[in-house]
Amino acid sequence: MSLLQVEKIEVVYKRVITAVQGVTLSVGPKQIVAILGTNGAGKTTTLRAISGFLGLDDARITEGAISFEGRWIENTPPHDIAARGIVLVPERDKVFPNLTVAENLAVPVSRAGAAERRRQDEQIYSLFPRLAELRQRIGGLLSGGERQMLAIAGALMCGPRLLLVDELSLGLAPVIVQDLTRRLLAVRDELGIAILLVEQSAAAALTIADHAYVMENGRIVLDGDREKLKSHQDVQEFYLGQAGGERRSYRAVKQYRRSRRWYG
Repeated sequence: MSLLQVEKIEVVYKRVITAVQGVTLSVGPKQIVAILGTNGAGKTTTLRAISGFLGLDDARITEGAISFEGRWIENTPPHDIAARGIVLVPERDKVFPNLTVAENLAVPVSRAGAAERRRQDEQIYSLFPRLAELRQRIGGLLSGGERQMLAIAGALMCGPRLLLVDELSLGLAPVIVQDLTRRLLAVRDELGIAILLVEQSAAAALTIADHAYVMENGRIVLDGDREKLKSHQDVQEFYLGQAGGERRSYRAVKQYRRSRRWYG
Protein backbone atom coordinates (compact mmCIF):
# COMPACT_ATOMS: atom_id res chain seq x y z
CA MET A 1 0.00 0.00 0.00
CA SER A 2 1.26 3.47 -0.90
CA LEU A 3 1.91 6.02 1.80
CA LEU A 4 1.19 8.84 -0.68
CA GLN A 5 -0.88 8.49 -3.85
CA VAL A 6 -1.28 11.31 -6.36
CA GLU A 7 -3.90 10.56 -9.00
CA LYS A 8 -4.09 12.55 -12.26
CA ILE A 9 -3.96 15.97 -10.64
CA GLU A 10 -4.31 19.22 -12.53
CA VAL A 11 -3.10 22.48 -10.96
CA VAL A 12 -4.28 25.85 -12.28
CA TYR A 13 -2.79 29.23 -11.34
CA LYS A 14 -4.96 32.37 -11.27
CA ARG A 15 -7.85 30.30 -12.69
CA VAL A 16 -6.36 30.30 -16.20
CA ILE A 17 -2.79 28.93 -16.25
CA THR A 18 -2.48 25.15 -16.17
CA ALA A 19 0.90 24.31 -14.62
CA VAL A 20 0.47 20.58 -13.92
CA GLN A 21 -1.76 18.20 -15.83
CA GLY A 22 -2.54 14.52 -15.34
CA VAL A 23 0.28 13.89 -12.84
CA THR A 24 0.18 10.51 -11.14
CA LEU A 25 2.83 9.28 -8.72
CA SER A 26 3.18 7.31 -5.51
CA VAL A 27 5.53 7.03 -2.55
CA GLY A 28 5.69 3.87 -0.47
CA PRO A 29 6.59 3.57 3.21
CA LYS A 30 10.31 4.19 3.86
CA GLN A 31 10.86 4.88 0.17
CA ILE A 32 12.90 7.66 -1.43
CA VAL A 33 11.25 8.94 -4.61
CA ALA A 34 12.59 11.70 -6.86
CA ILE A 35 10.89 14.06 -9.29
CA LEU A 36 13.37 15.18 -11.97
CA GLY A 37 13.05 17.98 -14.48
CA THR A 38 14.29 21.37 -15.58
CA ASN A 39 13.06 24.78 -14.41
CA GLY A 40 9.37 25.23 -15.18
CA ALA A 41 8.65 21.52 -15.51
CA GLY A 42 6.09 21.60 -12.68
CA LYS A 43 8.14 19.90 -9.96
CA THR A 44 7.75 22.54 -7.25
CA THR A 45 4.08 23.02 -8.09
CA THR A 46 3.57 19.29 -7.54
CA LEU A 47 5.21 19.52 -4.10
CA ARG A 48 3.09 22.53 -3.20
CA ALA A 49 -0.03 20.67 -4.27
CA ILE A 50 0.88 17.81 -1.93
CA SER A 51 1.89 20.06 0.98
CA GLY A 52 -1.06 22.46 0.69
CA PHE A 53 0.90 25.62 -0.12
CA LEU A 54 -0.75 26.32 -3.48
CA GLY A 55 -3.07 28.95 -2.03
CA LEU A 56 -0.16 31.30 -1.41
CA ASP A 57 0.26 31.59 -5.20
CA ASP A 58 -3.45 31.78 -6.09
CA ALA A 59 -3.41 28.21 -7.41
CA ARG A 60 -5.67 25.22 -6.85
CA ILE A 61 -6.00 21.54 -7.69
CA THR A 62 -8.89 21.52 -10.16
CA GLU A 63 -8.89 17.83 -11.09
CA GLY A 64 -7.60 14.59 -9.61
CA ALA A 65 -6.96 13.53 -6.03
CA ILE A 66 -4.20 13.13 -3.44
CA SER A 67 -4.37 10.64 -0.60
CA PHE A 68 -2.02 10.18 2.34
CA GLU A 69 -2.33 7.07 4.48
CA GLY A 70 -5.67 6.43 2.80
CA ARG A 71 -7.18 9.87 3.49
CA TRP A 72 -7.90 12.51 0.84
CA ILE A 73 -5.88 15.71 1.34
CA GLU A 74 -6.11 17.70 -1.90
CA ASN A 75 -6.72 21.43 -1.35
CA THR A 76 -6.30 20.97 2.41
CA PRO A 77 -4.59 23.85 4.32
CA PRO A 78 -0.84 23.34 4.89
CA HIS A 79 -1.05 23.30 8.70
CA ASP A 80 -3.55 20.43 8.53
CA ILE A 81 -1.35 18.50 6.12
CA ALA A 82 1.70 19.05 8.34
CA ALA A 83 -0.28 17.81 11.33
CA ARG A 84 -1.06 14.61 9.39
CA GLY A 85 2.65 13.96 8.86
CA ILE A 86 3.75 15.63 5.60
CA VAL A 87 6.43 18.31 6.07
CA LEU A 88 7.98 20.45 3.32
CA VAL A 89 11.58 21.70 3.13
CA PRO A 90 11.18 24.63 0.70
CA GLU A 91 13.53 25.68 -2.05
CA ARG A 92 14.24 29.10 -0.53
CA ASP A 93 13.85 30.94 2.80
CA LYS A 94 14.80 27.76 4.62
CA VAL A 95 15.80 29.10 8.06
CA PHE A 96 15.20 32.03 10.42
CA PRO A 97 18.31 34.18 9.78
CA ASN A 98 18.18 36.04 13.11
CA LEU A 99 17.89 32.92 15.28
CA THR A 100 20.66 30.54 16.30
CA VAL A 101 20.77 26.97 15.06
CA ALA A 102 19.42 25.77 18.42
CA GLU A 103 16.63 28.36 18.34
CA ASN A 104 15.71 27.39 14.78
CA LEU A 105 15.33 23.79 15.90
CA ALA A 106 13.25 24.82 18.91
CA VAL A 107 10.59 26.62 16.84
CA PRO A 108 8.77 23.50 15.51
CA VAL A 109 8.64 21.86 18.96
CA SER A 110 7.92 24.81 21.24
CA ARG A 111 5.13 22.87 22.98
CA ALA A 112 7.13 19.69 23.52
CA GLY A 113 8.11 18.64 27.03
CA ALA A 114 11.71 18.92 28.22
CA ALA A 115 12.38 15.18 28.01
CA GLU A 116 10.93 14.93 24.50
CA ARG A 117 12.88 17.98 23.40
CA ARG A 118 16.17 16.50 24.66
CA ARG A 119 15.44 13.25 22.83
CA GLN A 120 14.75 15.07 19.58
CA ASP A 121 17.87 17.22 19.96
CA GLU A 122 20.05 14.17 20.49
CA GLN A 123 18.52 12.47 17.47
CA ILE A 124 18.99 15.47 15.21
CA TYR A 125 22.53 16.22 16.32
CA SER A 126 23.41 12.56 15.79
CA LEU A 127 22.17 12.77 12.19
CA PHE A 128 23.77 16.20 11.64
CA PRO A 129 26.92 16.47 13.79
CA ARG A 130 27.89 19.72 12.09
CA LEU A 131 24.78 21.38 13.53
CA ALA A 132 25.82 20.31 17.02
CA GLU A 133 29.08 22.22 16.52
CA LEU A 134 27.17 25.27 15.26
CA ARG A 135 24.24 25.29 17.67
CA GLN A 136 24.98 28.86 18.84
CA ARG A 137 25.70 30.21 15.34
CA ILE A 138 23.17 32.68 13.89
CA GLY A 139 21.25 31.17 10.97
CA GLY A 140 22.10 34.05 8.65
CA LEU A 141 25.82 33.30 9.04
CA LEU A 142 25.59 29.67 7.94
CA SER A 143 26.87 28.45 4.60
CA GLY A 144 24.42 27.21 1.97
CA GLY A 145 25.04 23.58 2.86
CA GLU A 146 24.66 24.27 6.58
CA ARG A 147 21.36 26.06 5.95
CA GLN A 148 20.11 23.08 3.98
CA MET A 149 21.07 20.78 6.85
CA LEU A 150 19.29 23.03 9.32
CA ALA A 151 16.18 23.21 7.15
CA ILE A 152 15.99 19.42 6.93
CA ALA A 153 16.67 19.08 10.65
CA GLY A 154 13.94 21.60 11.48
CA ALA A 155 11.47 19.68 9.35
CA LEU A 156 12.39 16.46 11.15
CA MET A 157 11.62 18.12 14.49
CA CYS A 158 7.98 18.15 13.33
CA GLY A 159 7.93 14.34 13.34
CA PRO A 160 6.99 13.71 9.69
CA ARG A 161 6.19 10.37 8.12
CA LEU A 162 6.79 11.89 4.68
CA LEU A 163 9.45 14.54 4.06
CA LEU A 164 9.20 16.71 0.94
CA VAL A 165 12.52 18.26 -0.12
CA ASP A 166 12.55 20.92 -2.84
CA GLU A 167 15.86 21.29 -4.74
CA LEU A 168 18.32 19.76 -2.29
CA SER A 169 21.37 20.56 -4.44
CA LEU A 170 20.50 24.10 -5.60
CA GLY A 171 23.59 26.33 -5.52
CA LEU A 172 25.72 23.82 -3.60
CA ALA A 173 29.09 22.28 -4.43
CA PRO A 174 29.06 18.59 -5.46
CA VAL A 175 30.91 17.47 -2.32
CA ILE A 176 28.25 19.16 -0.15
CA VAL A 177 25.47 17.55 -2.18
CA GLN A 178 27.06 14.12 -1.71
CA ASP A 179 27.09 14.65 2.04
CA LEU A 180 23.46 15.81 2.08
CA THR A 181 22.29 12.81 0.06
CA ARG A 182 24.02 10.53 2.58
CA ARG A 183 22.17 12.38 5.36
CA LEU A 184 18.85 11.76 3.62
CA LEU A 185 19.64 8.07 3.36
CA ALA A 186 20.34 8.04 7.09
CA VAL A 187 17.03 9.83 7.75
CA ARG A 188 15.21 7.12 5.81
CA ASP A 189 17.16 4.20 7.27
CA GLU A 190 17.37 5.32 10.91
CA LEU A 191 14.03 7.10 11.30
CA GLY A 192 11.94 5.18 8.77
CA ILE A 193 10.76 8.39 7.08
CA ALA A 194 9.72 8.34 3.41
CA ILE A 195 11.16 11.13 1.24
CA LEU A 196 9.88 12.80 -1.93
CA LEU A 197 12.75 14.75 -3.47
CA VAL A 198 12.48 17.36 -6.23
CA GLU A 199 15.75 17.78 -8.11
CA GLN A 200 17.19 19.36 -11.23
CA SER A 201 20.35 17.31 -10.68
CA ALA A 202 19.46 13.82 -11.85
CA ALA A 203 22.97 12.65 -10.98
CA ALA A 204 22.43 13.56 -7.31
CA ALA A 205 18.89 12.23 -7.07
CA LEU A 206 19.59 8.93 -8.80
CA THR A 207 22.29 8.04 -6.30
CA ILE A 208 19.65 7.55 -3.57
CA ALA A 209 16.18 7.35 -5.14
CA ASP A 210 14.40 4.00 -5.19
CA HIS A 211 12.08 5.29 -7.91
CA ALA A 212 11.98 8.49 -9.97
CA TYR A 213 9.63 10.42 -12.21
CA VAL A 214 10.72 12.75 -15.02
CA MET A 215 8.55 15.83 -15.58
CA GLU A 216 8.42 17.98 -18.71
CA ASN A 217 5.94 20.80 -19.28
CA GLY A 218 3.73 19.85 -16.34
CA ARG A 219 3.44 16.15 -17.19
CA ILE A 220 5.18 12.93 -16.18
CA VAL A 221 6.97 11.68 -19.29
CA LEU A 222 8.94 8.79 -17.85
CA ASP A 223 9.30 6.87 -14.60
CA GLY A 224 11.09 3.84 -13.28
CA ASP A 225 13.52 2.56 -10.69
CA ARG A 226 16.98 4.06 -10.29
CA GLU A 227 18.79 1.66 -12.60
CA LYS A 228 16.18 1.90 -15.35
CA LEU A 229 16.45 5.68 -15.48
CA LYS A 230 20.24 5.78 -15.21
CA SER A 231 20.46 3.48 -18.23
CA HIS A 232 17.73 5.22 -20.25
CA GLN A 233 19.19 7.00 -23.28
CA ASP A 234 17.03 10.11 -22.96
CA VAL A 235 17.87 10.54 -19.27
CA GLN A 236 21.55 10.08 -20.03
CA GLU A 237 21.46 12.74 -22.75
CA PHE A 238 19.04 15.24 -21.25
CA TYR A 239 19.90 15.02 -17.56
CA LEU A 240 23.23 13.25 -17.14
CA GLY A 241 24.94 15.00 -20.05
CA GLN A 242 26.11 11.80 -21.72
CA ALA A 243 25.94 10.56 -25.30
CA GLY A 244 27.72 7.40 -26.37
CA GLY A 245 29.56 7.43 -23.04
CA GLU A 246 30.83 11.01 -23.55
CA ARG A 247 29.89 14.21 -21.78
CA ARG A 248 27.92 16.70 -23.88
CA SER A 249 27.78 20.45 -23.52
CA TYR A 250 24.71 22.12 -22.02
CA ARG A 251 24.08 23.91 -25.33
CA ALA A 252 24.10 20.63 -27.27
CA VAL A 253 21.76 18.92 -24.84
CA LYS A 254 19.39 21.90 -24.77
CA GLN A 255 19.23 22.05 -28.56
CA TYR A 256 18.72 18.30 -28.79
CA ARG A 257 15.85 18.42 -26.34
CA ARG A 258 13.88 20.73 -28.62
CA SER A 259 13.65 18.15 -31.37
CA ARG A 260 13.77 14.88 -29.44
CA ARG A 261 10.63 13.05 -28.26
CA TRP A 262 10.42 10.90 -25.17
CA TYR A 263 10.09 7.16 -25.46
CA GLY A 264 9.15 4.83 -22.56
